[in-house]
Amino acid sequence: MHTKDKTNWAILVTGWGRNAVDTLKAFKAKKLPNTTNISIVIYESEPCGAAEMASEIGVETLKLEKQSFTNQAVYQKKIIEELQKRNIDYIFLLNYKYIIKDQMLSAFPNRIINIHPSLFPSFLGTKTAIQDALAYGVKITGITTHIIDDKVDEGLILCQSAIKIEDRDTFDTLYPKFAKKGKKLILKTIKKIEEIHDEK
Repeated sequence: MHTKDKTNWAILVTGWGRNAVDTLKAFKAKKLPNTTNISIVIYESEPCGAAEMASEIGVETLKLEKQSFTNQAVYQKKIIEELQKRNIDYIFLLNYKYIIKDQMLSAFPNRIINIHPSLFPSFLGTKTAIQDALAYGVKITGITTHIIDDKVDEGLILCQSAIKIEDRDTFDTLYPKFAKKGKKLILKTIKKIEEIHDEK
């Protein structure tokens, strides 16, 4: 649903969507700025926790499977059309695995935000950043939210949060730290974007 006096957000997920679920719960609990309206969740596969949560709180959902389209350009063209129909202002990629191409960057310039499980500029361009940090033996890793551009895992940094890696940490003990910190960082990022939007 488009809300005239609010900033309209879309969430894109391709997996279960833990970060998206947490964000939707925060939206329901009115922990986001009162100018924030999450208008739609676009997802790809089921089960999808984000789609289930969105339906539960009255946020529109739309299932789009990339494999149903002839190529990625056609797939992203469809996403653009659906978002523009709903007058979406900002897009948050939460557990979204596909690279955003030029056509979508042009349609939503500086308005597509991503979350990456590392402290930029470390461990970029990988889907295994947490595992890579453990394997490399770093003592500090973290999470970055950023506005995406035409380079993978680059663009303007919005917010960052550091996470200490203990000697005894494994992926199973480290991942919950990312989930907890990520939840807070996403809310902080949305608030920051809303402030920037209000200044324009």
